[in-house]
Amino acid sequence: MTPPIIAPPELLSSLVSLRRLLHAEAEVGLDLPRTQRRIIEALADLDLEITTGERLSSVTAVLRGGRPGPVVLLRSDMDALPVVEATGLPFAADGAMHACGHDLHMAGLIGAARLLAAHRDELPGTVVFMFQPGEEGYGGGRIMLEEGVLDAAGDRPVAAYAVHVDCTTEGGTAVTRQGPIMASASGLRVRVRGTGGHAAWPENAIDPMPVAAEIVLALQSFVSRRVPATDPAVVSVTRISSDSAAGNVLSATVDLQASVRTLSPQTLQLVREELPRLVTAIGEAHGCTVDAAFIEGYPVTVNDPDETAIVLGILDELYGADRVVRMPQPSMASEDFAYVLEEVPGTLVFLGVRPEATPAASAPGMHSEGAVFDDGLLDAHAVLLAQLAWRRLIR
Repeated sequence: MTPPIIAPPELLSSLVSLRRLLHAEAEVGLDLPRTQRRIIEALADLDLEITTGERLSSVTAVLRGGRPGPVVLLRSDMDALPVVEATGLPFAADGAMHACGHDLHMAGLIGAARLLAAHRDELPGTVVFMFQPGEEGYGGGRIMLEEGVLDAAGDRPVAAYAVHVDCTTEGGTAVTRQGPIMASASGLRVRVRGTGGHAAWPENAIDPMPVAAEIVLALQSFVSRRVPATDPAVVSVTRISSDSAAGNVLSATVDLQASVRTLSPQTLQLVREELPRLVTAIGEAHGCTVDAAFIEGYPVTVNDPDETAIVLGILDELYGADRVVRMPQPSMASEDFAYVLEEVPGTLVFLGVRPEATPAASAPGMHSEGAVFDDGLLDAHAVLLAQLAWRRLIR
């Protein structure tokens, strides 16, 4: 029988304090020494098997229950963004910001470890707590897989779960879906080479700037004409720059960068093959040479349909069906928990933490310098993770 996993009153205050310390010490990328130290200190009294990463500041903690059973993995990311915070909060960081809520993720997972450790003797199996740096574009999840996080307990996990907060969704609302839930994230880098020259006599040069402009328009129209509307993709040109430092000089080279999001392997294959071919052909038609590189990033995040059906039932029970949203469409954002879900069936759940005083229409979005999160829901966050692990172990 599942014991009642109830957060004691003192848990919330301790998690809020920890979250605010983590927020104030925000670190970017794969090397997060202060954050790693805080996590290890917060877990020190729980008698867990703790290991750290070699190529990144990860923390893996293993809780072995008092009864035999399978292994379940719970994951939190750790890194912040290179964003200058503008919330005015007294615990705001300097030069970096947890604008995606990873500070709440860490505190919530530590809370889950505390709740599960309190029931260690009854726990029918093992829980691996995965604290992962480098989610924001650095591929930390993939590196942790390469370093053996899935083998940390000896047996591989039968399921994996993660909770991601959302500061634009009403507090206490859970959101997920079966199947694809977040897009893949890839990139396209293009360098258009002409000859440069004097701006007064473009006929004496091969000007790459209008060629780059044509490439931008072609990339924007590619999706609407080459990708099925039923299998969405997004191509966004995010950067354009040239080697010209003067207003009267034609550039010799122009660099472009684009973000590419897809929801299926078929569309990913299409854009991987066709986008470099498209931009190269446009350049050649105008006498330019083009260097084009497709950089494949995070894969599609796919919630296992069977696992997620059960998770949705647990969410209905915990929050009430009126506070559980079945996403009709996947998000075009990306997540490197996708790497774990490629190896282990599981589910990513979004948890709304928009402050009650913040109107939905004016709530700053994730990654914004003004993003604010209600950390008064950290005990609920911890209970949710603990319940997901426990229910899977006893299944």
